[in-house]
Amino acid sequence: MNAINRLAAVISLASLFPLAAHAADSKGTVEVVHWWTSGGEHAAVKVLQQQVEKDGFTWKDGAVAGGGGATAMTVLKSRSVAGNPPGVAQIKGPDIQEWATTGLLDPDTLKSVAESEHWDKLLSKTVADTMKYEGDYVAVPVDIHRVNWLWINPEAFKKAGIAKAPATLEELYAAADKLKAAGIIPIAHGGQPWQDATVFEDVVLSVMGADGFKKAFVDLDEKTLTGPKMAEVFTQLKKIKGYMDPDGAGQDWNLEAGKVIQGKAGMQFMGDWAKSEWTQAGKKAGTDYECVPFPGTAGSFTYNIDSLAVFKVKDKGSVAAAQDLAKIAMGKDFQEIFNKAKGSIPVRNDMDLSQFDSCAQASAKDFAEADKAGKLEPSMAHNMATTLAVQGAIFDVVTNFMSDKNADATDTAKKLGSAISAAK
Repeated sequence: MNAINRLAAVISLASLFPLAAHAADSKGTVEVVHWWTSGGEHAAVKVLQQQVEKDGFTWKDGAVAGGGGATAMTVLKSRSVAGNPPGVAQIKGPDIQEWATTGLLDPDTLKSVAESEHWDKLLSKTVADTMKYEGDYVAVPVDIHRVNWLWINPEAFKKAGIAKAPATLEELYAAADKLKAAGIIPIAHGGQPWQDATVFEDVVLSVMGADGFKKAFVDLDEKTLTGPKMAEVFTQLKKIKGYMDPDGAGQDWNLEAGKVIQGKAGMQFMGDWAKSEWTQAGKKAGTDYECVPFPGTAGSFTYNIDSLAVFKVKDKGSVAAAQDLAKIAMGKDFQEIFNKAKGSIPVRNDMDLSQFDSCAQASAKDFAEADKAGKLEPSMAHNMATTLAVQGAIFDVVTNFMSDKNADATDTAKKLGSAISAAK
């Protein structure tokens, strides 16, 4: 099924978003569909909105709740099929290229901005290539998130008698046992499909390494997906499941992050957007919380690049507003303010990070080193490695496994291979 037919197949939700009305006293309106809706995320995107409005344009906010973005993408597809796309929308990874094949994205809007602002020199090739279609920018990168982070409450660790952050899966289980014995939830986790998939890909990287990760999620290699190493991944995932919050079913990630912040839980596996919740709570990195790579994944960097794709619109004011947004989003001032609020690191390679916290500095260092070593891994769970169809198939298998206490690891690995083959 081609890209435009996939869009047409989505049930219409266009009525949720009426046509944008242009403010008479503004230079133009940009409507932005996104899923930055948690406390820290909302504060971050508000920075972009305020700067666009300061330049005399009107921002029409199209926030759609849901941390994984699935609902926002459904709304976006149905609006596009109905001939009513927004000016700008949060789209990531391979989906950018898929949307571009429909002819709905607009390379002309960003061409002059990218050239005058020297984006090719400012961006890692990995980032730049992700934003382009047939050599032209069709999306604006706003941040780089590291996904394979482990967040720790040091006070909870101290109460449980844990001396240091776990660096291996065995050390993780030992720490979890001590937390449990101390009456503390070992691992805060919301049982939503994208959160389950986030932990799954962490375990894949830990057990199978960078090469195995690439073969599984980028190459979709059948032997890797169904082999004994993948069965071992599911075995470890089941063990981790036993330490997760028993009340986490269906919980949003930020609510689970709150349990770690409050000391009710000791750890959380989550990308560095989780840091925005710690920042909102007035906590300091390195003192009130620790961030370390998911056990067994040090040296690798699974990334999630948030980006805003620009759609074709006829109104000149909307085009100008989108160009203004692009300039602001890539500017040094915004990159610093936004990424500090969001918990991520800047996309620009010429930024001074001395004023960023220790987690951000570590993330930037690890990104650069992983980039040189060829160990930057696109996150499957966060739309960076494969299509939404394949991702959805993985989500289903993993979530079913996590919810079935009798599920067999070897059988599940086989199911994973079959599900992905059917989704290709």
